[in-house]
Amino acid sequence: MTDLPAARPALADLQDEYEFLDADDRYRLLIDLGRTLEPMPDALKTDATLVRGCSAAVWVYPTVLEDGRLHFLADSNAAITKGIIALVLLTVQDGAPAQIVATDIEAALAPFDLRNQLSSNRTQGIPNMIALIRETAARYAE
Repeated sequence: MTDLPAARPALADLQDEYEFLDADDRYRLLIDLGRTLEPMPDALKTDATLVRGCSAAVWVYPTVLEDGRLHFLADSNAAITKGIIALVLLTVQDGAPAQIVATDIEAALAPFDLRNQLSSNRTQGIPNMIALIRETAARYAE
């Protein structure tokens, strides 16, 4: 039997839950969220898919669905960072490229207050993750 990732929660539902958790439980929630990412084949974890500026290794690889929407595969070698990229992807996953470019990812993540909840080491790469996703979507939107 194959280990399938758990269903991904909606961002709003996750935010409601996150608000009521203490710091340790917020870490656990992020780690659990990271476990919902579909497996990323090791062959895709290359220098070309590596997000620069992250303290942990983070890889993001776009795939194009038949209707032109973008589906991202992502992974990290750190559990909490994997949860962060999963959270970022909840804002854009399976969106049309133009829609992703127009999405205010930072505003969608603002209620999670990651900068104050996590160490600067853990959050320093978030802008780079977002930039890579936006740049990728912009290329496909052209």
